[in-house]
Amino acid sequence: MGPLNRGVWEGLSAQKKEERLRDLLRYFPTGMKYEGLETFERFGQRIETGVFSYEEQTFVFVPGDRVTLGWDRWQVGMNEETSADLLETVSEYGVEDVDSFLSSQMSPVREVHIAPMLVECRNHPLGWFEVTEAEAMAQESSYFTEELEKFKLSDLNQYELHQEFRLVRQGEAIQIFWFNEDLTLEYLIEEEAKAGFGLLTEEEWEYLYGGGSRTLFPWGDSFDYTMKLKHFGSLEEVEGIVDESIEQNPSLLVENDRPYDLELPNFFGVQFAGDPYNYELTLDASGNMMPKGGDGGAMICGGMGPLVGFLPAAAVYYRDGNAGELEWEGMIDYMNYRRVIRLAGLSV
Repeated sequence: MGPLNRGVWEGLSAQKKEERLRDLLRYFPTGMKYEGLETFERFGQRIETGVFSYEEQTFVFVPGDRVTLGWDRWQVGMNEETSADLLETVSEYGVEDVDSFLSSQMSPVREVHIAPMLVECRNHPLGWFEVTEAEAMAQESSYFTEELEKFKLSDLNQYELHQEFRLVRQGEAIQIFWFNEDLTLEYLIEEEAKAGFGLLTEEEWEYLYGGGSRTLFPWGDSFDYTMKLKHFGSLEEVEGIVDESIEQNPSLLVENDRPYDLELPNFFGVQFAGDPYNYELTLDASGNMMPKGGDGGAMICGGMGPLVGFLPAAAVYYRDGNAGELEWEGMIDYMNYRRVIRLAGLSV
């Protein structure tokens, strides 16, 4: 096992880690910079690792490991609150066997070796690219000029004309995004490869999200009803979700301006969308699209509430059962992706 694998990496001194991380720069695209060591800790996992920057984007080094991925049984089991919520929710849709229902929503259990890699911390919208105002004007959209002026005078934070353009307010500035209707998966893979990057596989994504966790969620088998989630807000404020007979921890009092919990950096320093309406692009063993981290909002739209509605975004091994029927053209509007550099076989 080499020094870039997790078991060995965790035992290295900070000086040895620095030496190896700086040495990795020769394998990266020109312009990649080493920014230093940083410690990330969440959900009972912790790592000290290297942070890099490239063209204003942040990357982290993630050591490799041999791990078991997938889910088919409980490790600890749900607490009473989660169990009651889950049973009540799914029974309304004719589901009687909760364990079989959950298992059918997850990827199969398998043991894999994940190579060490450099991973982009944040993902990017796949179907949208940022343009200047002048570039947007050159697109000859019959609606853009009028809608931009309206947006400038409005209090809106975001406006989108479906699969054409998107306006996002950032303080005094306005970001303009144009929909990339001609993008194909083959072109994306080819262009990223030319730049020295690859796209995540499903197994790499599951490792990055759960770190090899054997529980349903990265933090355990029970749902966390103190979270703030997109589309629901702070769950403690949603009537009927939190058991009011349970004394609440004062440190968990709701703060409306706090970030969404599932968007925060995890134990590898990697951030995820935390939104079941969005997918993250990964590839299966055959190189085909395998969307992760969402279901297009299907279960939320079905009225299933935060626990079941957020399984696609919160459960480590969720796999959309309809993924094989999904078409690229219909998904790139709400698909994200991130870049990766695999470091298999390196001796540093």
